[in-house]
Amino acid sequence: MKTLVITSHPYPAQSRVIKALQQTAEATDNITVRNLESLYGHNTNQFDIEAEKRAYADIDRVIFLFPIHWFNVTPMLKAYLNEVWQYGWAFGPHGTALQGKEMLVVTTTGATEHTYSADGLTHSTIDEVLTPMRATASYVGMTYSTPLVFFGVVDADEKTIKQYQKTFSKRLQQA
Repeated sequence: MKTLVITSHPYPAQSRVIKALQQTAEATDNITVRNLESLYGHNTNQFDIEAEKRAYADIDRVIFLFPIHWFNVTPMLKAYLNEVWQYGWAFGPHGTALQGKEMLVVTTTGATEHTYSADGLTHSTIDEVLTPMRATASYVGMTYSTPLVFFGVVDADEKTIKQYQKTFSKRLQQA
């Protein structure tokens, strides 16, 4: 299965878990990784839209790898979706570039799983927080796979991060 991983972290220098997960993806066959901040800094108006669209050619799955940022995707990832997934390409008349592909969200949270529950501080589950990604996949004709979520990563030690990488690696191998 050919996979495209789109990675974003608003504070790359502080990223331990996302960086480790990105390294796992980079070490896996048939995976192309595009880190938005590495490619474009924090400039949401600088995307090479045609290069980004070409990255989707002949892939079967796209993975969005990012930390939950104020109960949403990162600013760069939101801008990327706005700019790259255009009407007429990703959706609309003749917009079938993503149809039939799989979308997998792999995300991290600083807070615990309990925080992301009906009884927790957010009064929302992680699935509810990720509703816009599920809706986006549906809208463009993609299959939305069950997200892979790592909770409470702020306290993750090296052993825990290695376990996250192992879990992610197994998920990458699934067809």
